[in-house]
Amino acid sequence: MSRVTIVMATYNGEKYLAGQLDSILASSHSDYVIHVYDDGSKDGTMEILKEYEAGYPDKIKVFRNKGNLGITVNFLNAVCRTDSDYVMLSDQDDVWKHKKISDTLERMRYIEARLGKDKPAAVFTDAEVADDNLNIISKSFFRFGRLNPQKTDLAHLLMENKLIGCTMMVNAALRDILKKHNMPKHAKYHDWWLALMAASFGSIGYCGEATMYYRQHGDNAVGSRSFISYVKNRIFSPGVQKASIRILVRQAAEFMAIYKEIIPGDKLRILIRFSRLYEYNFIRRRYVLLRYGYLKTGLIRNIGLLLIA
Repeated sequence: MSRVTIVMATYNGEKYLAGQLDSILASSHSDYVIHVYDDGSKDGTMEILKEYEAGYPDKIKVFRNKGNLGITVNFLNAVCRTDSDYVMLSDQDDVWKHKKISDTLERMRYIEARLGKDKPAAVFTDAEVADDNLNIISKSFFRFGRLNPQKTDLAHLLMENKLIGCTMMVNAALRDILKKHNMPKHAKYHDWWLALMAASFGSIGYCGEATMYYRQHGDNAVGSRSFISYVKNRIFSPGVQKASIRILVRQAAEFMAIYKEIIPGDKLRILIRFSRLYEYNFIRRRYVLLRYGYLKTGLIRNIGLLLIA
């Protein structure tokens, strides 16, 4: 078995934290360690963490950030501080299934058997969407949001992330690239940044099994939404959506600036075109979106994209 480091970011997570830690500790795969990075919690989170660290000293290591970094930087910094073969990401409020680690690791090993362990890789899985009491809302995150988890080429990922951070695993080769370069300032989310890295430098694998319960509640930093909720949001806030696309363009430009020396030529051209999206006029911008596949999942999303962009 290969050592897996699970990095968990916490912030005011006392309500669900113990349940999440218990679910990971019950995993069928035993060769792992949990590194928890607290981002300045003001509730009882640290007390819970210290209790678990004392009870499971060989499994749980707790760290407290000097200042509040925010979820994206906290996760990316935590990934950089690992030295294991594989790194998984964990939220503070979900519940993992018994075989989550082993199922994800099996898919990762399949990729590495084809490409080699020296090639950066990321794996993500499906998840069951649940309410705050773990009542199941949907058996599939991707069916719930009408998202296509197979569209993980770089062009699609620049416009729409498919890799749910709390289901992700990355290998050492990807982690080492992140560690050797500057930390981004404009990454929209940590999982999106890692997805772009995997699509640019290596490979992405998908496990269709739902490996966890993705808990939805009022305090989620990032959560799941139904497709209907998504459509309503786009209709009633077009200005916000246009600003969101500009954020993605800025993210692509920063990604290119940080990794330009190592990005393969074909992937670099994809990034250059996308980062210049708002240098084009109205008609040309829509041509570029369609011609080069900077698209989202489904007809309705893409009609909205072409109206707003």
